[in-house]
Amino acid sequence: AALGAAAGGAHACTTLAVTRGASADGGVYVAHTNDGEAPTDARLVKVPAADHAPGAMRPVFFTPESYPRYAGDARGVPEYAPRADLNQTAWEPIGHIPEVSHTYAYLEETYGAINEHQLGIAESTCSGVFGTSPAGQGGKALLSVDVLTQLAMERAAKARDAVALMGAAAEEYGFYGAGSFEGTAESLLVSDTEEAWIFHILPDPTGTSAIWAAQRVPDGEVAVVANAFIIREVDPDDEDNFQASASAFSVAQEKGWWSPSSGKKLDFTAIYSDGEYAHKYYSGRRVWGAYRLLAPSVDLPSEYGEYRKSRPYPVSLKPDAKVSVLDVLDVLRDHYEGTEYDMTKGLAAGPFGSPNRIAAGVGKGAGEAEVSGNWERSIALYRTTDSYVSVSRGDLGDAAGPVVWFAPGAAHGTVFVPLSPHMTRVPHAYSHGNPLEFDRTTATWGTKYVSNIMDLKWKFMVRDVAAAQHALEAVAGAAAVEAADQKCKGLALGSGALAACVDDVYGAHAEKANEAWWRLSDVLMFKYADGWVNELPKSADSTGYPAWWLHAVGYADGPPPVPQQQMASAAAMPVGVRRAGAAATY
Repeated sequence: AALGAAAGGAHACTTLAVTRGASADGGVYVAHTNDGEAPTDARLVKVPAADHAPGAMRPVFFTPESYPRYAGDARGVPEYAPRADLNQTAWEPIGHIPEVSHTYAYLEETYGAINEHQLGIAESTCSGVFGTSPAGQGGKALLSVDVLTQLAMERAAKARDAVALMGAAAEEYGFYGAGSFEGTAESLLVSDTEEAWIFHILPDPTGTSAIWAAQRVPDGEVAVVANAFIIREVDPDDEDNFQASASAFSVAQEKGWWSPSSGKKLDFTAIYSDGEYAHKYYSGRRVWGAYRLLAPSVDLPSEYGEYRKSRPYPVSLKPDAKVSVLDVLDVLRDHYEGTEYDMTKGLAAGPFGSPNRIAAGVGKGAGEAEVSGNWERSIALYRTTDSYVSVSRGDLGDAAGPVVWFAPGAAHGTVFVPLSPHMTRVPHAYSHGNPLEFDRTTATWGTKYVSNIMDLKWKFMVRDVAAAQHALEAVAGAAAVEAADQKCKGLALGSGALAACVDDVYGAHAEKANEAWWRLSDVLMFKYADGWVNELPKSADSTGYPAWWLHAVGYADGPPPVPQQQMASAAAMPVGVRRAGAAATY
């Protein structure tokens, strides 16, 4: 059976951690935007808890990230069953590792998102100075970052333990990264009810092990990772705040990049990052963008020299005010509005201020082949496959505490719904969806409808979309979380009563939200069809183009007015003749 296609589209993700002392509700959050290309698998599924016999071996599969991310029944997920109509067959593993006696239940998109004991994870691909290939494809490494998150979800309840587990597994079985332009390294933000950790990893020079480091985010602070390492000086003696592989130090010494005799601590980013990929500011600008929203009083530069050497941003910082889940969603939807990098401004945004800049063309006639340059990289992105915020709340216990706010598609054009890892299954609209197969029963296609329609008249439609998001997130979504907190708190983990409780509350809200989003696409099409603004009972209103855009595109240089002599002759004609002539000319 096939291993699956080669790695899917680019995954240039933005992640954010909010510690307990920095959050509005005392929870710990980690957020993730899965910024893939068209074929990326956007499904969120429930991986059930399971017991395993002594001596059992866990299969490890190659992880392409494109649809399907996996096909087979070995992982106990009905949504991963091979589809005969698409000629799918069960995948063969590329290796095995010893299984544990019991594995926890969790929610998974491309990566494990949150488990039943409130372990949360968010991922961001990074560049690294070493790379390798997976077993079965010319290399010996067995574990991808996708599999590392699965192992953490299955086997760990605490962030600190998850970091140690993933690091040890990668060292023993080998780690491989995404490769291609994105880089060969990875970063994870790992959370539980008490703390959040930053975890960086890359292959070692042999391609059979791994180099990694982790740093705890100080309580009361937030941290942002956007496709580039951020951990700097690693202090192996400070076990409360750092963890690292021995190879992080030994390889640096062997290569002559660092020596303990220098008296300086090892700078993990300076040594093992390969800098920003795609273009300068690709990573740093997003870090700046998030911090400007969360801590506007902190004067951080929007421009800098080479990323690794200039060290433009702190590893973490204290926000100006307590951060709520809704504040995090605002960050995920940011296009640098109101700054000099505002993606909704300028000629490239068009007359109606669309922030979307499609990927560079590679086919025949693609303009990018003739014109060198780059677009600004904002946090919100049209090609985002899905986003989520994993929330861990210790005061509510493991029954009601864990919530993932999940949304398919671009953050600016979607609605986030709260879901629980204790649900029997993720509602159909969110656990199904093939990017290459149109399906009105799925939320991913409902979001695509809204997001693409928005481009027709962005500055008008974004107001309608924002109002709908507020109604479904800040009002109805928050009400669903409150209801689940009250009804489900204290119920036994793994019990039918808990599953039924969260199914009833979160499942019902998710289905209503999906239905509402599909209706919104119809509302937008009616209201803004053919360049008009249609609001019953008023007649259609023509808004026209803004003057600045008309000047920019040469509207004033278009065909001249009708000559005065012709106009005078037309005015002298009898009315009936004039009308007939005008009609014929038209």
